[in-house]
Amino acid sequence: MKKHNLPDDIEKDLKNAAILHERAVSDYEKCLEFNKTMSNLLVKLEECENDKLADKVMGILVECNPKAGSHCDKATPVGNKMKTLGQWAIRNE
Repeated sequence: MKKHNLPDDIEKDLKNAAILHERAVSDYEKCLEFNKTMSNLLVKLEECENDKLADKVMGILVECNPKAGSHCDKATPVGNKMKTLGQWAIRNE
């Protein structure tokens, strides 16, 4: 039995963010897009009162700080958090 159902748009945003992060490591524009997607996802999660998932997204956003012309020094920890987020969302659907 599912504990909760994620709205389709939130599930889609989670999947999109995971793909974007894989590409964002070496592409500043994708990094910005990832950050914006995660910010929008946070708003949606807060609106539907999914506080646990919102907290996890906030933790990722705290570490994600896009910088033009430099390699992301937080790519690995953010990538690990994205994997954990995806696994958590699947387990708690």
